[in-house]
Amino acid sequence: MLSTQIRLLFIRLCLLLTAATAAVSAGGQSFKLMRYDENYAPLKDSPRGFYNSIKYIPLNAAKSSYLSLGGEARWEMVNFNNEDWGRMNIGHNNFLLQRYDLHADVHLGSRVRLFGQLRSAIQGGRKNGPRPIDEDKLNVQNLFADVVAWRKSSQSLTFRIGRQEIDYGSGRLISVREGPNARLYFTGARVMYNTPRLSVDGFVMAADTTNNGAFDNKTNRQANLWGTYGKWIIPRHGNLDFYYLGIRRDATMFEEGVGKEIRHTLGTRLWKYGGGFIYNLEAAYQFGSFSGGNISAWTGSVDLGYLFENVKFRPSINIRNDYISGDRKAGDGKLQTFNPLYPKGGYFGFNPQIGPVNLVDIHPYVSLTLLPRLLWQGDIVFNWRYSLQDGIYRPSGTLNMTGASSTKRYIGTAWLTSFVYNVNKFITLNTGLQYFKVGSFVYDVIPNAKNGVFINTRLAVKF
Repeated sequence: MLSTQIRLLFIRLCLLLTAATAAVSAGGQSFKLMRYDENYAPLKDSPRGFYNSIKYIPLNAAKSSYLSLGGEARWEMVNFNNEDWGRMNIGHNNFLLQRYDLHADVHLGSRVRLFGQLRSAIQGGRKNGPRPIDEDKLNVQNLFADVVAWRKSSQSLTFRIGRQEIDYGSGRLISVREGPNARLYFTGARVMYNTPRLSVDGFVMAADTTNNGAFDNKTNRQANLWGTYGKWIIPRHGNLDFYYLGIRRDATMFEEGVGKEIRHTLGTRLWKYGGGFIYNLEAAYQFGSFSGGNISAWTGSVDLGYLFENVKFRPSINIRNDYISGDRKAGDGKLQTFNPLYPKGGYFGFNPQIGPVNLVDIHPYVSLTLLPRLLWQGDIVFNWRYSLQDGIYRPSGTLNMTGASSTKRYIGTAWLTSFVYNVNKFITLNTGLQYFKVGSFVYDVIPNAKNGVFINTRLAVKF
């Protein structure tokens, strides 16, 4: 009952605010992937229209302290045919995903800040029930305090403690997981050093156990994610990321077996987006221990393209190639399977059926700006197993199907097309179609394997 009432409140708020803000210029503050990254301090002395009045609510006479409110409602219709290529014999699977959130951002002067966010993720109609990424009916998604311990000119050192979403780099290893219905969060501490060209974060986090109900997630009292992530802006040449990430999991499943895993990742990323030549190059090496044996795994990715800014429809033509290691021999006590840690769900498409583990792929794609607010993208993804002694994994990194019994390498080809239409600053509509043509490996391990079709349409309203 509580979650239903809050869901209705979210819907009414979003519809009311969308109607009331239709005339607001879209040239102001844009909504961020991480809502706590938005900055409404410039509205301090702005005209007090309805929208501005909720984005900047003064808490004292000097207006040095203020409250900002925001939220989102998202609806997604999904039509999935032959999920897992017919292995579960589900056939057509049509369902509705809903997500609602409401947040409050309190700034007490220039050095202390409190941020809280409620979120509800709901699934309805899926034949085989909700996946962990589909449903978390009501939870506290963010609840943290920031303290700016030091500030000098354009440099700062900030401490953050509490429940928080985190997202780094391309989302290859640490992602908030925006594509799926239920976003990911952690509880812990983070220290952030920022200058105009260099930012470095250090953190110690615990991932909670997520359940489907309201306020029933279980807090993990032991740190299971720690590390540091840095970004250096190289003027006129792009950006360089560098990171170390550590995880501990007590029961991880690979084709090698199930066991306790302590894994360390060292990686770097060189990237540049914008007009002209664009690139995203990333490599990482992993080491540690798994069930008493040693870990030695790696990944490398090359994504190259060109954006023709001065050509009609602003076409962008790109090609990507990933190599992600798999285990050389199941059962030998050593593990070469790469672990993507906490990846975003749509790393190889908006609803991939293959995760970034034991994989080689070639991925050409092209995008066109058909209208000022309408973007189209088309992709083809060719997928092979890297090692014949390892299986294929889900987008989350968990084992899907073992593969040591098969000598086939090709998994299949995904064909994708998608449209994103930004109606205005507050409303976004996107839709996509994905067709997965199964390859020789899938035919080898699934009797009467079937090609997969995925169609989705998503409407999001933010304020």
